[in-house]
Amino acid sequence: MNKLVGFLSDHDYVMRYHEDERVELVHSDQHILNSQPLISDNTFNILVWNIFKQKRLDCLNVLSKYIDQTALLLLQEAQTTPKLLSLIRQYKKVAEHVPAYSINDIYAGVMTIADTISINSVSFKEKEPLIRIPKSALVTQYRLPNTQDTLLVANIHAVNFSFGVKIYRQQIKMLLNRLNTHQGPVILAGDFNAWSRKRLHLLYSLIRNINLKPVNFSADIRKTFMGKPLDFVFYRGLKVEQAEIIHTTASDHNPLLVRFILN
Repeated sequence: MNKLVGFLSDHDYVMRYHEDERVELVHSDQHILNSQPLISDNTFNILVWNIFKQKRLDCLNVLSKYIDQTALLLLQEAQTTPKLLSLIRQYKKVAEHVPAYSINDIYAGVMTIADTISINSVSFKEKEPLIRIPKSALVTQYRLPNTQDTLLVANIHAVNFSFGVKIYRQQIKMLLNRLNTHQGPVILAGDFNAWSRKRLHLLYSLIRNINLKPVNFSADIRKTFMGKPLDFVFYRGLKVEQAEIIHTTASDHNPLLVRFILN
């Protein structure tokens, strides 16, 4: 593990990748002056997808199909490979990434790809209790058109291998504490690894406490483990116009595509 990753593992930083190939190291809660709103009207699409470390050849082809149709892509198990970063630049996007760990100088963790730079970003990391490899989460904040309200977006890959739900609760609650105080619309999405009855019950209990609602899918083909879905989208202060799950073999998870309307 190189010096940068060792430094990042002990500090709360976000890596920001710009369309012009600049890479910034951004401290958590560092506010950015940005007058450009994320969207130009009241509707927008998001795509939520665990991309399985880009192991399958068709992964980037699927991303390229949807990247231009979405204001936000919330990826889990994203790795900063040259091909992924090139795709982000090609479509003139901005990517914010929490480098949880590194393999051969390729950083892995959650990544949020957007049409514009966020005005604030906060990283979270929680080590898997058994294997000690961190899982990450990222909260980004964006300006909206014709309002002083901002959109808060939380992208999470929850801890997986643990005895009981203590560490799982700790990770989720730490993230929700950040969302709870936000006055504008909120999106919380990602791979929650809610594969047990206790985890699923806890997750729903915690999100209800801060008045988040789940997005429901009529044809539910989400990735499951032990009969429980792993991927979710929760929201507040928005309306769902359309929600679908895209069937693909480009990852071991299917992407969730949601179209929101601002209230």
